[in-house]
Amino acid sequence: MKIISNKNNLQILHEDNHLIVINKRVGDIVQGDKTGDKPLSDVVKEYIKDKYNKPGEVFLGVVHRLDRPTTGIVVFAKTSKALTRMNELFSNRETQKTYWAIVKNKPEKSEDKLVHFIKRNEKNNTSKAHIKEVPESKLASLDYKIFKELNNYFALEINLHTGRHHQIRAQLFAIGSPIKGDLKYGFDRSNPDGGIHLHARKLVFTHPVTKESIILIAPTPSDSIWDAL
Repeated sequence: MKIISNKNNLQILHEDNHLIVINKRVGDIVQGDKTGDKPLSDVVKEYIKDKYNKPGEVFLGVVHRLDRPTTGIVVFAKTSKALTRMNELFSNRETQKTYWAIVKNKPEKSEDKLVHFIKRNEKNNTSKAHIKEVPESKLASLDYKIFKELNNYFALEINLHTGRHHQIRAQLFAIGSPIKGDLKYGFDRSNPDGGIHLHARKLVFTHPVTKESIILIAPTPSDSIWDAL
């Protein structure tokens, strides 16, 4: 059964006067889209309004996004100053992002750096990873390593160097190791909850206001495969 986040069951990983960080569930959508479903940003606003008895409109800035079927760390800014500075940290790649992915087909190498040129197709909301540069493509790179072998599956730890549309999904598909449940990128069947086994596990950054080092780790969703890790 798929649980969607609401103001009473939010999985909060960190909260201070400037930032609030949520462990996103499978069905949560970070920002509003054409589905019209309530986005996580609105849920977090409701939570803040209730918790602090705030009158009027609550400010909340979306710093970055995760794909709807993906789980893990999402950062929101509670002040415009924090939003501007967090946007700079992300665009200047001054954050360390680590993901976990479960794949069925073992990559040829147990660890490797993948470099592709990602071209986005707006029409069907997918991206393709090309070996060589093609028109309108963007450089994408990541490192991965297999950190655990499970029955029938392999767990990869991924460090992102760029933040392209569907980057991890497209790059793993390109090397023949699609993510479990990811029908859009080559996996043969969907997961029961409609999600994929890709989890934004860890984020390290310098706090935009206090300047302290923030290290966040998001627990994985509970299912037989994640639990085996």
